[in-house]
Amino acid sequence: MRTTRICAAAAALLLAGGLSGCGLTIPIDPDGTLESVRGAELRVGFSADPGLIADDGGGGPDGSLPELVTGFADTVDADVDWTEGSEETLVGMLERGDLDLVVGGMTDRSPWLDRAGMTRGYPEIEGAHGRPIVMLVPLGENGFLTALETYLDEEVGS
Repeated sequence: MRTTRICAAAAALLLAGGLSGCGLTIPIDPDGTLESVRGAELRVGFSADPGLIADDGGGGPDGSLPELVTGFADTVDADVDWTEGSEETLVGMLERGDLDLVVGGMTDRSPWLDRAGMTRGYPEIEGAHGRPIVMLVPLGENGFLTALETYLDEEVGS
């Protein structure tokens, strides 16, 4: 019994030591979203929502959500490439890896929870009128989600 506990403890120490030597960073992005956008392009899908985001008919949308997205993109040295569409179309593109982020009037009661990762709700975003607005990311991309939420926490609170 005592030998089994000693062996289990030694194995746990070896595993922890081995993982720390691998440069493993937690949280991780299995598909590498954060690293792929860093210094490159952040592909963002948007669905118009009055007060939050509107197509300006020119180079991209305007409103409080695009301001937040471009601010986040600046923190990772990325250029934003905007795509407009319906929520359903954009979530499909997110699932296929064609987008890195989806924004619009989605709240923390979004029906897309089983198809996309979701930030916490941010009711303090300008134009949200108290609705807990969320942004969608690819499922499992927790490093990217954490970086985005850290930025949003600093800009609008949680």
